[in-house]
Amino acid sequence: MGTNKRYSAGVDRMMNNRILQRIAADHTLQTLTDQELRKDTLPVTRDPQPKPCRAWVRFGPHAVQVDATVVVWNDLACGIQFTVADKEMRCWVWANAITPAGTRPAN
Repeated sequence: MGTNKRYSAGVDRMMNNRILQRIAADHTLQTLTDQELRKDTLPVTRDPQPKPCRAWVRFGPHAVQVDATVVVWNDLACGIQFTVADKEMRCWVWANAITPAGTRPAN
């Protein structure tokens, strides 16, 4: 039996969203601590035009990649926001957990 190549990307995206919704419902979104961010020593930059990205985030023991927006950063980390089931979520992640939108990771 063949596969539906025309709608496969849409079906994959829908399934990934369902999995993300389930994980987010069962686990708390993790963020970096003030100590990890070095809030007392590193300046923070707020972007007036936030940039889209792909970011690795953690919900409990689960690491998932989400479509997000970088809204703030320092030399070590980025503050991102993203949506899960119409709920806006925000967290800090390490800078190397971010890939700018439109960039494909090396295989």
